[in-house]
Amino acid sequence: MQGISCDRCGKALLVGENVRYLVRLEVKAAYDPLELTQEDLEGDLQAEIRRLIDRMRQMDPQALEDQVYKAMSFDLCMGCQRGFVGDPLARPR
Repeated sequence: MQGISCDRCGKALLVGENVRYLVRLEVKAAYDPLELTQEDLEGDLQAEIRRLIDRMRQMDPQALEDQVYKAMSFDLCMGCQRGFVGDPLARPR
């Protein structure tokens, strides 16, 4: 476990402290139920799907994936863990 440092402040971990904190984040697209109208059902759905596929082919695959799901993990020292738990969204004061 040598060479581990706090991803927030850079402090070496497990050198002066016996503990480190692991933060795991998952960011997922929240799909709420769609409300379909009669107009939606009467459109040319195959043409719309083809347009969406064509648009996606022009986009970066990683950017597309990140729009749906992203997982991250961070090592934190005790001080940064306290700050994170106290304000995980780091809102301006």
